[in-house]
Amino acid sequence: MKLDTLSIDSLKEIVKVAKEQGVAELQVEAKDFKVSVNFATAPAAVHHVQPIVHQAPVAMAAPAPVAAAAPAKAAANDAGLHVIKSPFVGTFYASPSPGKPVYAKVGDKVKTGQPLCVLEAMKIMNEIDSDVNGEIVEICVDNESLVEYGQPLFKIRK
Repeated sequence: MKLDTLSIDSLKEIVKVAKEQGVAELQVEAKDFKVSVNFATAPAAVHHVQPIVHQAPVAMAAPAPVAAAAPAKAAANDAGLHVIKSPFVGTFYASPSPGKPVYAKVGDKVKTGQPLCVLEAMKIMNEIDSDVNGEIVEICVDNESLVEYGQPLFKIRK
């Protein structure tokens, strides 16, 4: 039911009549508010939704300089490193199967095309290969952890 204006007394009367008639759920919308009543779960449970208010966007404060310094420091430490990122969402496995040795560990020299890990997505195992020659300096995720698209997996010094 949509209304332009509605008094509290009118709303109470509508709810009372609906309850007496055995209505299970009632929704009333007016220009400034929306009310939903569900009689099935509790006696006359009334949920009031806040009035809709449109506001201009508020400018956010700039981050503190200390917080900005931490990513800058990390970026400086990663300078010259090649990052292999996850091509999709999945589960990271460091070895081809349980009980088998890991594909690669920190300090290993890797070549282009060499498998580094397996990502499982929708029960399909996908080997992720190195796309550069170099030395693994960091493995960014733990074995059997969930990874997101674009999440760093390995850092390699060329």
